[in-house]
Order: sequence, then structure tokens, then C-alpha cells
Amino acid sequence: MSVEYLGLSEINGPLVVLEGVQDASFEEIVEITVEGTKTKLGRIVEIYEGKAVIQVFEGTEEMSLKNTHTKLTGHPMEVALSEDILGRIFNGVGHPIDGLGNILAKETRNVNGEPLNPCSREYPRNYIKTGISTIDCLTTLIRGQKLPIFSGNGLPHDELAAQIVKQASLGDNSSEEFAIVFAAMGVKHDVAEFFRRTFEESGASSHVVMYLNLANDPVVERLITPKVALTAAEYLAFEKNMHVLVILTDMTSFAEAMREVSSSKGEIPSRKGYPGYLYSELATLYERAGIVKGSTGSVTQVPILTMPNDDITHPIPDLTGYITEGQIVLDRSLHQKAIYPPINVLPSLSRLMKDGIGEGYTREDHQDLANQLFSSYARVGEARALASVIGEDELSPIDKKYLQFGSSFENEFIAQGRNEDRGILDTLNKGWELLTILPREELDRVDTKILDKYYKIREIANSEKMMNDNESQ
Repeated sequence: MSVEYLGLSEINGPLVVLEGVQDASFEEIVEITVEGTKTKLGRIVEIYEGKAVIQVFEGTEEMSLKNTHTKLTGHPMEVALSEDILGRIFNGVGHPIDGLGNILAKETRNVNGEPLNPCSREYPRNYIKTGISTIDCLTTLIRGQKLPIFSGNGLPHDELAAQIVKQASLGDNSSEEFAIVFAAMGVKHDVAEFFRRTFEESGASSHVVMYLNLANDPVVERLITPKVALTAAEYLAFEKNMHVLVILTDMTSFAEAMREVSSSKGEIPSRKGYPGYLYSELATLYERAGIVKGSTGSVTQVPILTMPNDDITHPIPDLTGYITEGQIVLDRSLHQKAIYPPINVLPSLSRLMKDGIGEGYTREDHQDLANQLFSSYARVGEARALASVIGEDELSPIDKKYLQFGSSFENEFIAQGRNEDRGILDTLNKGWELLTILPREELDRVDTKILDKYYKIREIANSEKMMNDNESQ
């Protein structure tokens, strides 16, 4: 028998306090009826001395201390799931907003999930192709990995996210099932429409499920959206044996929603006003990526966050970097040069890429090529710094070669079209082509056998290209 409580003792922002509560539990969902007509959902976030603090998802507008009826449901927040969620669009709490009706649920699941037993995890192997050279070659995304994108206000992270959704696959020769779960938190209507239209026009929407929390939606809903998305991803991966890529944008909106709710609860703030449990909340989300023994599926995460003032030491990117296995960093100076995607390869890394590339996965030269491109591009920075002091004309011939390599690397390798889907072999060949700008003796990060095989191939290709150009003239 369910018990209803009449009235509230306190309303504070998105929080309400209910007194005289019995047999309530943490994270339990409650139904709140306002003036006998409008129903809202909330969840219990704190219990003490017969009082329950409730977060109201739809906001506390129109609510007063006397006009509400509150009923405990006896269960936590759950989401309806089936394979039919693919191709559908939902709001931040999992309700359909595409006009196609409700999901015929095969089961419902607690959105809070369950911690994965470390002993049941399998080590991430194999890669996910994004069609973006900088990621596929230098910061390769591995199945089961969590690899965030660190961006800033005004940088094209939304376009990059959309391109990854359009182009991501398990590789050209894979027959395994692949799906994408896309969750957006606090996005504007025009951004949400951009994602929706882009996925539909590209034909990717059939294997994408979208969860959209708009900027004018309740702040509390942003705290639930990534949990709903990850619950759907776990269902598709571990029940339906799919490889699932989860894209979460923007985690900064999630953290700011936490800060707002924490302030309403009167909690003591930590760094930059964020609650002290920001780390554990982020870890609770990020650690839901992985591969589980006994299932052929996997959950791979690409969280996107905007760094306030481009500060990589800000608590959100700082804590994210502790939890995840690398990062992809977008650079404002590259963006100002009209280079897309403006990925700065030097601070970017993927700690697991060595285990999912090479012979049997991509190509045997992949790791050596990536090491050499990193090393050579780092030398470009030194040459540019020297040129800014003494002038480019005074540089040594080898430093001038590095300047040439740096310009070509940025404009031909990093830069690519927003609809350009590069295959992994095309990307690797492009890397070798650029390395032929440098003398062979400068390529000290490549095994001699690999250098003999691929450096000569690119030299021959370049010489044939020069001959053809001369004949055409």
C-alpha cells in the first residue's frame, strides 16, 4: 500500500523538504501532484530524522507548501529499454520526444547502474575508427576505453562530435554490430537541431539513440541524463552484444548542475565552488565504460567538456584526466588558423592505443609512425620559437625543413573536411608522405626494417608525382 503525504515543509530552488517520512530510501523516485492535476517526478537525495530532501526534475514552479501531494514509488529512477531505442530521440530522463510514441519495453533498469567487478573486466583491445586522421593515427580510440575531448568555448567540439557519430565504425572488415548513444546536456535548441539534422541527413540515425537535455530544461535533469544514456549503452552492449560508443556533451554542464544543486542543499563548497564529491560523481560515470567477460559487446566513452577560460587545470578537466585513459585537446590557435579539427597533438594522448593498433589491428608500422610524427612535430615547435627570435632566414637548413614539415602536417594531416572520412590506411600513408619532407637520418623513432619498407615507398611515390607534374607542364 502506497502512502501519500500532503504538503511540504520547505522549497529551495529545485529542492523540496518533506517531513514525517517513513520507509523511504536514498535515490528513491517520488511522484508529486501539484493542485491535483500536474504530476512531477523527483528523487530523494538526502534522508535525516524523518525528513527527506527531494530533487524535483521538472522544477518547483507552481508548487507551494500546501498544494502538493507526494507519493513514494518504492523504486529508484528506471528507464525502459529494448532494441527499439535505436533511431529514437528522448529527453534527459528517457521519455520519447520524437513523436513516435513510447517504447515497448522488454525490461526496465535502474539508471544508477552497478559497479563493474574489476575481476570481471577484460582488457580493452582493437580500435574504433573515427575517420579523423589525428585521432585514428595519434590518439587511437580503443574499444572499452574512455577518451575525453577537452575543448573551450567557441571551439568546434559540436561539429567534431557530430562527425565522429557519422563516421565511427569498427573498421572496414568488421561484421560485428555497432551502435552509438549520444547524450547532450544543457544544449541550446539550435545545437540540438544541428545534431538531429546531421544524423538524419548522413543516414547514421538508424544506429544512434539520442538523449537531449536542452538549456531550458530543468537543471536537475542534467544530473540524470548521462546515467540514462549509460544505462541504455550497457543494455545494448552486455545484453545485445553490441559494441557501443557513448558520446557525452557537455560534461561541464553536468558539473555546473551539480554545483547549483549542491549550493541549494547548503553543502560546503570545494575547489571553484564545486562539491567535494565531484571526483566520485565523475568516476561513477566514466567507470561504466569497459568490456565484461562473457559478453562480446563493449562500452566506449568519449566525454566532451569545455574548459572554462581554456584552463586545463580547472577542476573538471583536471579530475577527468585522473579518471580517464588520455585526452584529445582542441587548440584555439589552430582554430584561429582555420584548421579543422583543431586538435593539438602534443598534449593529446591515448594511453591504451598501443594495445589496439599494429599488425592484426591496423598496420605493423602504426606505432612507429605515430612516435615519429609526435617527435617531429615537437621539434617544429622548437624551430618556430627560434625563428621568432633570429628570423626564419637565419635558421639552419634542417630547421627550415622542420618548419616546412610543420606547415604541411597542420594543413594536410590535422586539417580535413567536416565530411571527409579518411580510412586508416590513407591516414598512415599520408603520415609517411609528410615524413619524406625530412631527411631519413632525422627519423630516429622508427625501426630500421619499417623505415626501409615504408619510407622508400613514399619516396618513390613522391618522385613519380614530381615527374608527372613536370610532364604536364
